[in-house]
Amino acid sequence: METKRIKIHEVAPQAYKAMVGLETYLHSTSLSAIEKELIKIRASQINGCAYCLNMHTRDARKIGETEQRIYMLNAWHETDLYTDTERIILALTEEITLISEGGVSDETYQEAATLLGKDKLAEVIMAIITINAWNRIAISTLLPLD
Repeated sequence: METKRIKIHEVAPQAYKAMVGLETYLHSTSLSAIEKELIKIRASQINGCAYCLNMHTRDARKIGETEQRIYMLNAWHETDLYTDTERIILALTEEITLISEGGVSDETYQEAATLLGKDKLAEVIMAIITINAWNRIAISTLLPLD
């Protein structure tokens, strides 16, 4: 039997509001809808967040992402299905999500800075940080699939 867990939005509404504020910021960035969903799906795969994977694969399909690219995201290194920009965003997503395993390499950071520019790089970093926080909320509180 599963233990009933808190609902963050009820117990800590100000904290939840701050998280929603990050999402609101992300809507104003230069990141495309597809780029944002790729970040959300890849980080959620790494973190094992069923709730977020369920949500963001649906969202990606709604905005035109293909089944093939969604299914291959876990093996993006091995395909040519993703653009150079998407590939560096995915590399950053992996390194930031797995930050305790060595941080963000100078090679990845420099390639991202060159390809994306400083403004988009900052937006990508914030998008990755935000989904990682959402993953941790969903996993720790056992959010049910909808």
